[in-house]
Amino acid sequence: MKYYCIGIKGAGMATLACILFDLGHEVVGYDDYKDYKYTEDGLNKRKIKIYTNNSYILEKDTIVTYSAAFSGEHPEIKRVNNSPAKIMLYHDILGSLSAQFKTICVAGTHGKTTTSMMLKTLLEKKVGCNYFIGDGTGYANKKNELFILESCEYKRHFLAYSPTITILTNIDLEHTECYKDIDDLINTFTTFINKTKDIVIACGDDQNIRKIKTNKEIIFYGFNEDNDVIAKNIKYSEHGSQFDCYINGILFGNFILPLYGSHMILNALSAIYIGYLNNLTVTDIHNELDHFTNAKRRFKENIIGDIVTIDDYAHHPTEIKVTLLSVKQKYPNKELVAVFMPNTYSRTKDFTEDFIESLNIADKAYVTPINSDREIASDYDNISSDAIINKLRNGTLITNETVNQLLEHKNAVICFMSCASIYILKDKYEALL
Repeated sequence: MKYYCIGIKGAGMATLACILFDLGHEVVGYDDYKDYKYTEDGLNKRKIKIYTNNSYILEKDTIVTYSAAFSGEHPEIKRVNNSPAKIMLYHDILGSLSAQFKTICVAGTHGKTTTSMMLKTLLEKKVGCNYFIGDGTGYANKKNELFILESCEYKRHFLAYSPTITILTNIDLEHTECYKDIDDLINTFTTFINKTKDIVIACGDDQNIRKIKTNKEIIFYGFNEDNDVIAKNIKYSEHGSQFDCYINGILFGNFILPLYGSHMILNALSAIYIGYLNNLTVTDIHNELDHFTNAKRRFKENIIGDIVTIDDYAHHPTEIKVTLLSVKQKYPNKELVAVFMPNTYSRTKDFTEDFIESLNIADKAYVTPINSDREIASDYDNISSDAIINKLRNGTLITNETVNQLLEHKNAVICFMSCASIYILKDKYEALL
């Protein structure tokens, strides 16, 4: 088959393109963005051609799929609609792929990418697995039985998937342009869980997960004693986290993570249990987790003199909170400076107070104008980043043109957070150091 992936530099689309290529399909793509993006690494490795104009010939045997960031008014989408090519929705392609393998769907509001990367790290060498990870990392081999699939709830897209096993990390209100309230979100996750063929592995400490009513077998993990998989004797330090993992009341092993924050231990518990189910030994798991490297744009550090920059994908108040607390764990003696780019007007509108609370963890917070590829500013009157900045204890507006104001901070951690292109601002700042 021939696939034409529009928005191919987006994290999800880049991952899908790599997987389709690995499965033997002809893949090319289109993107408006002409500069390099970190998601291109896998595409370039496979020599997948990326068009930035309308010169690719659309034929009747071409399957076109496109990113949610591209509206029906985009010239390339209009061209596709007037061509003989077949359109197949991104999530429907993933749904078809998930039905071909024993698929481990990693779902939940937060922690999907890190948990998926942990699973890939544990299973790739000893068991063999295909994987779709939301940082642009994808791989497939027809001989592998397992498929790790990061499964996003946005617009209920993950309901197209066919999970053999589901991991559910947490349920926190998000995508309020799609879900009317937390009950609507819980009901959707319940529907997803009920599609699972075998077992569900879920965080039992999450109150919203505990509200799910299902006949599916659920293995609960967490810190509380009423879970099946429990982390005990936890030690946090500037070097990471250490804990004992108990499975069904029996000590399975002691593990060390070069990661920070209690949320990372929870992510690890679900991955460890999958390893346990696949007959990995404690030593096998140790060998991989001890030196675990997280996904792209997840707490990525760079040290320049007395400054540490961190690039992180955090874009929801809960994610910002745990990221900043993780920085405090690792760098307790440095000034903590947050630089945040809000993404979408709806999220900014619905979580303004929560963003303020989370950003106030930092000693100083800078906020950029709102980024939004899929929403129109005129639909959201009087919604701007000023709503956050004006209520912060120590908040300031920042843009690519005013990045030099960060130079006043010495012996500091500058934490750049967003699911949008805040790394451009980070790169500009680092060039000034």
